[in-house]
Amino acid sequence: MVPTVGVMDAFVIDISQSDLDDLRERLSRTRWPDALDGVGWSYGVPPQAVRELAGHWLDGFSWRAQEARLNALPQYTTEIDGQRVHFAHVRSPRPDALPLLLTHGWPSSFADFSRVAGPLSRDFHLVIPSIPGFAFSGPTRETGWGVRRVAAAWVELMSRLGYDRFGTQGGDFGSLISAAVARAAPGRVVGVHLNASVTAFPTDDMSGLTEAEQARASGFARWEEISGYAVIQGTRPQTLAYGLTDSPAGLLAWNLDAFASWGQDVGGLSPDDILTNVALYWFTGTAGSAGRLYRESGPDWAPPAEPDKTPTGIAVFPGDTTVRRYAEQVHHVVHWSEFTTGGHYAALQTPEVLAADVRAFFSGLSPSNLS
Repeated sequence: MVPTVGVMDAFVIDISQSDLDDLRERLSRTRWPDALDGVGWSYGVPPQAVRELAGHWLDGFSWRAQEARLNALPQYTTEIDGQRVHFAHVRSPRPDALPLLLTHGWPSSFADFSRVAGPLSRDFHLVIPSIPGFAFSGPTRETGWGVRRVAAAWVELMSRLGYDRFGTQGGDFGSLISAAVARAAPGRVVGVHLNASVTAFPTDDMSGLTEAEQARASGFARWEEISGYAVIQGTRPQTLAYGLTDSPAGLLAWNLDAFASWGQDVGGLSPDDILTNVALYWFTGTAGSAGRLYRESGPDWAPPAEPDKTPTGIAVFPGDTTVRRYAEQVHHVVHWSEFTTGGHYAALQTPEVLAADVRAFFSGLSPSNLS
């Protein structure tokens, strides 16, 4: 589709061999820290977990194979609000398909959606951007790139692509951004689908919650125990950036903590999926600017004064802390699904399940919403 305004350039991922050689050399001479015996994940990522994955990165992982896989998605770059924005644009064979904007979270990337692009593109025109500051949309060059500014950029991106009406989908930080797009363009977003949804925190009163809901709500307490990463990235991201930009093993450990759900879901993702995301941060030098999203989004954490009116579907996967009572304080929930497989990174863990739920939500909207 020809954009209505702005210049869009075709983009192909092509990491230089010198960068690959440099990574290999740095990994091979990693200085490993000491660690306490018998503490598991309670002090952070244990050495064995990082050593094993670093070893696979060095001797088993093929970046070129992942590069070719990602390049199967048509990609482009454009400049919006002074910032380079990278995105994949996968058109459906159905000319009348609904455009769907997919937004990743941290420490993820647009690559998370590579496995759902096939099944979803049968019914949707897909727009899959990299958040400003992440990978090929980074680094950011000025302050202010929080949730609301990203949402405004996404509205502009969809306008440039000629999409007047569209849906949004996202998990983790992508759930905040996807909902913010609907608030920024309420007449244009037909529906919002979320997983790993970030919603209002529960009060001490949990009366009326089911046993399963109480168990999920208790996850907020665990998040407070392991939220040091968010505190650091929300306050001192520049200090952290030096280590993550200089040491591939350091970057791997920092991001692996989140990908392993801080020791609760070890092995939930394939080593190659984790390393693809980590490598994108490494090769683009954007670990620091990606982490800045936490600081820049500080003003955006507060829930809106009243629920958004856009129809919203929420998928709950194992490990999510989403409770419907609290979600409805923020969203107009018309579709709710709970699954026993998958997890926080559902687009990678159970892509067909997530795609089916997205399809069910949007197909269930009334014709008046879609027109």
